[in-house]
Amino acid sequence: MQLRLELFVEAPERSLDFYRLVLGFEIRGSASADYTLLTNGDAAIAFNSRSALASDHPLRIETGERAGLGIEIVLSVSDVDDAYRRAKESGWPLSDLAQQPWGFRDFRLIDPDGYYVRVTSQHAS
Repeated sequence: MQLRLELFVEAPERSLDFYRLVLGFEIRGSASADYTLLTNGDAAIAFNSRSALASDHPLRIETGERAGLGIEIVLSVSDVDDAYRRAKESGWPLSDLAQQPWGFRDFRLIDPDGYYVRVTSQHAS
């Protein structure tokens, strides 16, 4: 089984830039406002324009509302120091790199639509 997230976003271009420049994802296939798939290793996230959702769709939110409440997107990486360096160089606001009590190191950030993202070491040290 594999997991692919599909995020409905206000401005797909802005989200594509964030996931590519800050988190190192790459576009698979062609990019469009209707559907764009990004991958980084085994992680796959697709983006759709929120405006494509029907007015009664359960994922529909109003402009300015925070998307993804109650969801934490966790990206496991083999080199969290490298991922942190890349994210920091992008200029995007993020937490400090921290050692967690459960043995993993991670940092956290919020994407342009308000989705909460944690980037963590793949293996406890």
